Amino acid sequence: MEDVLSKSVPPLPPYETKEKSPPPPEPQSLHFMHYYRSLEKGQRVALLGQLAADYGVDHSQVAELSSKLVQAQQSRDPGTVLQVEDRLRYYLTPQYKVLFSHISRMEGGMKFLVDIRSDIVEGVTARVADAPHLREMNGILKCMLSEWFSVGFLNLERITWQSPCEVLQKISEYEAVHPVRNWTDMKRRVGPYRRCFTFTHNAMPGEPLIVLHVALMQNILGNIQAIVKEIPPSEVEDGNKVKSAIFYSISLTQQGLQGVELGNYLIKRVVKELQAEFSQISEFSSLSPIPGFTKWLLGAFNSQTKELGRTELLLESECEEISDITGIPAVDTLKRLFTSNEWMKSERLVKVLEAPLMRLCSWYLYGEKHRGFALNPVANFHLQNGAVMWRLNWMADTSPRGAVASCGMMVNYRYFLEDTSVNSARYLRGKHIEASEQVLNLVSQFRKNSKL
Repeated sequence: MEDVLSKSVPPLPPYETKEKSPPPPEPQSLHFMHYYRSLEKGQRVALLGQLAADYGVDHSQVAELSSKLVQAQQSRDPGTVLQVEDRLRYYLTPQYKVLFSHISRMEGGMKFLVDIRSDIVEGVTARVADAPHLREMNGILKCMLSEWFSVGFLNLERITWQSPCEVLQKISEYEAVHPVRNWTDMKRRVGPYRRCFTFTHNAMPGEPLIVLHVALMQNILGNIQAIVKEIPPSEVEDGNKVKSAIFYSISLTQQGLQGVELGNYLIKRVVKELQAEFSQISEFSSLSPIPGFTKWLLGAFNSQTKELGRTELLLESECEEISDITGIPAVDTLKRLFTSNEWMKSERLVKVLEAPLMRLCSWYLYGEKHRGFALNPVANFHLQNGAVMWRLNWMADTSPRGAVASCGMMVNYRYFLEDTSVNSARYLRGKHIEASEQVLNLVSQFRKNSKL
């Protein structure tokens, strides 16, 4: 492993010859790529950890230049300060970045680097490798990929039933929100009243990077089954009926591009495409899942029952109604109830749970924060884009997946195009969530009736 790295990683050229240094021999980089691909996942992370630790920044050089910068600032010579700053900036470049830059220019190199970052992200997330050098490499590679995959280098493509079979297959496999059941289902998602768009990159031909599915409707729906249901094959699309565009699934296909800004730009580009195709379209909205709500809810129940021996998330009258229906204490019932969608088969339970779950979910979306921003990742994504938390929908996804993730609820994030820039700025700078009257009323009910 050490021998491969010593032969593969070129030294950082001296500052004075940085523009004239020849690239390392291509066989060295090819050997590194072949060797890396031959390793098991655990071995790959170990190799990357050693690469990050042994071929990073020359800290002695950085310390020396930092001292010179302080001296230059004290002498108040702007020209010298700028020269030392430029030299310091150069020597803050890790040695392995030279290897990555060279690989990016080789055939298949960009995909290789995306896959490398995927391995890093997976290793750091699983704490397989929690070394600070590896986390630093993750950040540096993310910055490099952000430049290479900036919006100016991306191609917007509409996927249709006439698209290459292998592309349709990949989109079907990558779908992370509402799994594609079969080819008939896939054909439906690119057929009448549906649009499917993806970003691609010239350095990764045939690889969709991120996929957006859109439903073209007469109004904003609050039920996913109404979107993914079977559409008669004979139905011909009538553009005059299209008034609303609903983004019902967005999936990043490459884990290595996690954190690289793609989704925001894709939605903006798709909005322009749809406006050009349907001049009368007036409403843009998502119909989004709420991953993590059930987990958060059960955690809150467990915490309260452990400390208080009861729950204060529900009203006493609500607990009594639940107990009357199930015949056992409400707290015990709820802990078991939300691990499946069986409770949805009881009309009485569906009715009695609506009010408490709607107000609890509204608080989870609006009030639960991480560093001041929305805790829920999907909410955070759409709010950063400038959308409004517009409508919480009861019994919106009654599939087992939807029931377990969010007790069957979904939420519309509405894009009022004239306000998205202002809303985005207020959220990113002031952490302000723009929400509709319905959501704010539910939040108010939570503050009045529930205690955390």
